[in-house]
Order: sequence, then structure tokens, then C-alpha cells
Amino acid sequence: MTKKVKILRIINRFNLGGPTYNVTFLTAFLNDDFETLLLGGEPESQEGDAMFIPQKYGVSPTIIPELQRSINWKQDRAAYKKIKAIMQEYQPDIVHTHASKSGAIGRLAAINLKVPVIVHTFHGHVFHSYFGKLKTQVYKTVERYLAKRSSAIIAISEQQKHELVNIHRIAKSDKVKVVNLGFDLSKFQSDMPQKRQDFSEKYEVSDAEICVGIIGRLTAIKNHDLFFDVIQEVASRSDKKIHFFIIGDGELKSELEKKAKQLLDMFPQIRITFTSWIKDVSIPLARLDIVCLTSLNEGTPVSLIEAQAAGVPVITTNVGGVKDIIHVGVTGLIVSSFDAIPFGTEILRLIEGDKLRTQMSQEGWAFVKEKFHFKTLCFNIESLYLDLLKNDNV
Repeated sequence: MTKKVKILRIINRFNLGGPTYNVTFLTAFLNDDFETLLLGGEPESQEGDAMFIPQKYGVSPTIIPELQRSINWKQDRAAYKKIKAIMQEYQPDIVHTHASKSGAIGRLAAINLKVPVIVHTFHGHVFHSYFGKLKTQVYKTVERYLAKRSSAIIAISEQQKHELVNIHRIAKSDKVKVVNLGFDLSKFQSDMPQKRQDFSEKYEVSDAEICVGIIGRLTAIKNHDLFFDVIQEVASRSDKKIHFFIIGDGELKSELEKKAKQLLDMFPQIRITFTSWIKDVSIPLARLDIVCLTSLNEGTPVSLIEAQAAGVPVITTNVGGVKDIIHVGVTGLIVSSFDAIPFGTEILRLIEGDKLRTQMSQEGWAFVKEKFHFKTLCFNIESLYLDLLKNDNV
């Protein structure tokens, strides 16, 4: 009997988003030549707890409570010791880390224990719009060291690879491999009329309303301030009944609710609804007419892939790998600046253009269904693992 390849996979935390889906599918669906042990931390208090995702696919992760998002030397050292002890017991052939904190702690432990193959996936990066210059430079220095000691670095889009290699100089081009994220997108084509009805009834949405949504954490990097400026811009230029949905939660919720109240006082024809987190995002997507993203920094925004899978046109700022996940002018639109006027103009094109909105909605599924399927993700990762093991003579 051939010995299975043992993979220790580590993620920062199980919160709602692409990384949790990514590690779940790579744990559950690699072929029988591989076995995987999944470790991760817990979500922060205002993030959506996404443990239901691995549980849905029969994955039972090992939780490391000390593995937290923020730097805390005591907790980080405890997490390092726990992860290193698990590595010593499990004896993996490959350690694959996902996102920054787990990437640092996990790779340091793997380097110390001389694990044959070390892989890290950048689901995004913190090299701009997060911290000041000094702190950013420290992060870059650490990541450059870890990249040198890694067997491969995975970028989740061609644009992200360009940033890692040419702009931030984290690793050389031949070490950085591009592997698209993968998802189970079938639910975005299943029971959509019923989901549309359920969502409309819950939030009292009429057929006459145009629904515009934004999905994600209510935190500074997601730049909801721009979204609210766009609401004002659109409402001042259109008398249509437009219902804006803010889907997610976070530390900026109270501040954004105050802005919403001001806008509702100014423009009585619009509605603004905060839904908090919705576990099955296919339900709101069954009713939304447009999905927006206003972020300052992104890796590969999952909300845009899911929206296209549901047949919803998207409009986004030009950040991260968005150019690699949208067929521009066919499934969505990209705005080159962080300015509410051009962003609002693009939304109005879709609000006023029923034909254009319908055309875009019909193209989304065909564009994403194969490119971002979890089976494609698993095949690409399996191939990479086998190449790295061969090169390392494991």
C-alpha cells in the first residue's frame, strides 16, 4: 500500500470568507493520495463564525485558541508551541499555511522542524492601506525571509503575483505560483426563485425596487465610507426606488448606521438595510440587482465571484485581483478611482439600463462556473504538491 502524503494545513481563523472555503475544500476533496490535518484559530467577536462551512463538508478542524489575528507575543508564542508540538506528532510531508499570522507562525515551526515542503498562500496582503510605513516595512522584511525558506508561494490571481513579485518584492517570480480560489457554486443556481421570494418577504422588498448590495466586514479596509458617498451620489441623481443592503458586521456598524440615518432623512425615496451576517449568501443574491465592492485592498474578493455565479452584475474599485475575476463590460464594471462620482455613474448605468443589467446577469454563471470551481482548485494544488515533493525527493 502506497504511503499517503501527509499535509498539515493552517489558517488564521475560521471566519466568513474565501480562505475558510479554500482550506475546507483542500482538506475535504484532495484525492486519496493525500491526507490532511486542518488547524486554525477562532473568528473575532464581530466576524461571522464560519465553523459551519467545514462541518458542512465533513471536516473537523483542530482549533488553536491562541492563534489570533492581532499581534500578541504571549498568545503567539503559545500558538507556536502548540502548532510545533502537533507537527512533531503528525510528521507532515507538507505544511501549507494560509494568510499572514498562520503563515508566520506555521512556517517558522516548519522551518525549525525541517519539514520537507513548505507552502504559503497569500489570500490578500497587508503591504498597503493597513499600516504606517515602518510597520509595513517590518511585515515585508518578515515575509521576504519566510518566502526564501518556503518551497512555493501561492498567489490567488495574476495581479496579486505581480504585486508580490514586482511591487513589494516578496519573492522571485519562479517561486510564486498562481492558483485561483475554488468554491462550491452550485447553490447560486439552486432554488433561486424561492430564495428571492424568502428574502423579499423578510425585508419587505417590493418588485419595483432596485436592490444594490455590499457584502463584507464593516471595517476600514472595506471602505464603506465610499459606498455611503456613492449612495448619496446615486440618490441625488435618480428618483427611482433603490434599496441598499449592507450585508455583514464589524466595528464600524454604529458609525455607518448614523450615516444611513442622515441619508434617509435627505432622500426619502431610498431604503438602507443592515442585515448583519447571512450564512447562506445565495439568499440575498437571489434578489440583489447589483453588488458593489469599494475596498482599498483585496486579494480575490469572494463576494464578486459569488455574485456573478448568481447572475448579479458587479461594480468594484480596481484593487487586488478584481481584473482577473470579472469579465469587464460583460459581467461587471471596474471603477479606476476611489471617487463617488464615477462609481455612482456606473451604478446609474445599470440602474437605468435594464437591458444592460439583464445582459450582464446572463453572462456571470458561464464565466465563473469552471474557473472558480473547487475541483479545479484541488487538481491544481495536487499537481503543485507532487511537483514540489518530486523536486525535494520526498
